[in-house]
Amino acid sequence: MTLSVKLRCLNAMIIKESVQIVRDPSTLLIAFILPLLLIFMFGYCVNLDTPQSPIGIAQQDDSEAAKSLAAAFQASKWFDVRTSGTMNELSEKMVAGEIRGIIVIPDGFGRRTAGGGGDVLILADGSMPNTASFISAYAEGVRATWEAARTGNRNKVGLAPISTTMRFWYNPELKSRNFLVPGAIAVVMTMVGTLLTSLVIAREWERGTLESIMATPLTMPEFIATKVIPYFLLAIISMTLCTAISSSIFGVPFRGSFIALILIASAFLLPALGQGILISAATKNQFVATQVALLTAFLPTVLLSGFLFEISSMPTAIQYITFLVPSRYLIPPLQTVFIVGDDWSVFLPNMLKLLGFGVVFFAAAVRVTKRKIA
Repeated sequence: MTLSVKLRCLNAMIIKESVQIVRDPSTLLIAFILPLLLIFMFGYCVNLDTPQSPIGIAQQDDSEAAKSLAAAFQASKWFDVRTSGTMNELSEKMVAGEIRGIIVIPDGFGRRTAGGGGDVLILADGSMPNTASFISAYAEGVRATWEAARTGNRNKVGLAPISTTMRFWYNPELKSRNFLVPGAIAVVMTMVGTLLTSLVIAREWERGTLESIMATPLTMPEFIATKVIPYFLLAIISMTLCTAISSSIFGVPFRGSFIALILIASAFLLPALGQGILISAATKNQFVATQVALLTAFLPTVLLSGFLFEISSMPTAIQYITFLVPSRYLIPPLQTVFIVGDDWSVFLPNMLKLLGFGVVFFAAAVRVTKRKIA
């Protein structure tokens, strides 16, 4: 068979798959509508930033020092001091969920502070561990700042008090949106790359058209290529759309180059598409393929990639499992290209690992497809 005939055959199969994509409303739904919903959900609905936490103050001392400290908590941008009162009153409000913490300024606080001591009790609602951690940390920060100011005012020696300056690189406002939205793009590429391609061969099996397709003069790698190329382009278009929305609507900074983003996305799509084709060839059933893709690709991307939860905080056994999740190697370069810029020392090692996953998945897909057809 001549090269021109081979190219015409490949072109015809790619056009056939592209037309099938356009004719399938569910494919367009997953490729364009669901990504937009995800981006808006993670941009607007999911927020890991700490708002003003509602707290109460139990001021059991009437000294100037106690009043000054209470005023410092009321002026803090981290707290919404809703009420003051006795411990019993505040305890009831915390049980009811009206406040999430109680700052107790004990009796004799002013006297002990004048003598160089003084203590403050910080109570936080442990039913919400993250909020409790934030309240305790920020309350300690308010107390330390107030104490430093008092110590500076009382400095009789004439030496300036030591000051501390805190800076946050890359994300100075600590907006969780700036790393959640790039992570959502990883979820989008997983959906298009693995979830959609997990249906392509299974669909041919169920419709009884696979035997006719295999009667064409295409080799197995060429046949698989005709299946994945349209979905590769679809994923790139979807990713580009999500990136544009992230920067224009949500104000997520994009400090890297678009070429780097395309290369990173392409490196990830190789294992994503390969995994989808492997699942499709192995199951031969669209429903089963969808469930397997959700369990082996979508959920690991959300839970085990470092997108939402720090891998270092996971149990050791789970940390080892994350090495088998391709999206683990997508999240760092994807977030880096958005909020830091082009850092190829981060990109290249992760891209090479993704390419390695892709080779393994595609090799397995070719072998499984041959065996199933035989």
